[in-house]
Amino acid sequence: MRRILIVLLLAILLLPAPHKTKPELFGPGPLLVTATRLPLSSADPKLSRVGQLTYLDGWQLSSSHRGFGGISSLLAASNGQILALSDSGTLMGFHVGKGQPSRHPFIAPLPIRPQDKEKPWWAWDSEAMAYDPVSDRYWVGFELQQMICRYSNSFARVEACRVWPEIEAWPLTGSVEALARLPDGRFLALAEMGMTEDGSHDALLFDGDPTERGTPAPMHLRYVPPRGYRPTDAVALDQRHVLVLNRRLTLQELFTATLAIIELPEHPRANDRLEARTLARLAPPLQADNFEGLAVTREQGRPVVWMASDDNHEFFQRTLLLKFALGL
Repeated sequence: MRRILIVLLLAILLLPAPHKTKPELFGPGPLLVTATRLPLSSADPKLSRVGQLTYLDGWQLSSSHRGFGGISSLLAASNGQILALSDSGTLMGFHVGKGQPSRHPFIAPLPIRPQDKEKPWWAWDSEAMAYDPVSDRYWVGFELQQMICRYSNSFARVEACRVWPEIEAWPLTGSVEALARLPDGRFLALAEMGMTEDGSHDALLFDGDPTERGTPAPMHLRYVPPRGYRPTDAVALDQRHVLVLNRRLTLQELFTATLAIIELPEHPRANDRLEARTLARLAPPLQADNFEGLAVTREQGRPVVWMASDDNHEFFQRTLLLKFALGL
């Protein structure tokens, strides 16, 4: 009976999130988030090391607001200020840890262009987010819309959106899952389920802003994740190195995650393979769930990695936020 229940659970979790589990439309407002600290391992509370990661802190997050949860992408600041984006087009700003908050906690839907107001609320499946601190602009990748949009500072308005045929060729429920902006202004988009002939994941390297009409067609690369895993988020470490968060769901362990790193060629060519090198794996008894959000900050000269999980707005899943120091 237990095995049958697990199989049914896996079937639910592997399907695209049904409309009824996503929160219906609501207006912007304040957000109260409760953050309960967690050890890295439920079996050994003193454990602080996994792979090349050192555990700094971690929380299980909860809120009474019906829009909270479903985190699919993440931005973080070293003072613990978090900006999360759910898979239903909801922005959540809150603070964790000892640092001083730099803004009031809030929750708000993404702004929408006038021509998009007739689209159903559940179709705004925002799975990826990138940020440029110089221009203070944001980019969001929408899986069901198969579209990338750019937003002005503070997400005040939509500046531009573009649909690419290269992304439309990806499966509708497995398209833009990760979007990383490189320091030189290039963008790397990874498909969750857009597979190439050799079993790798299609990746698109844009020479510039993917929302601009003047940006040329992207170059196809091939992302090779750790065996059995699929990419869920990505963030650039520097000009050529990108961290990729990957997820797997199995009968034995349910959700597990790997943090991997890829190196872009100095002079990339079409169909170059981006081989993932695993830095750490999160599996029980370590904190493990449906990790989809990844962010990087710098503290005391070292890179710090933040990971957040998507609870799919289901009672049997959790919203976790973990913080690690990365040693390379």
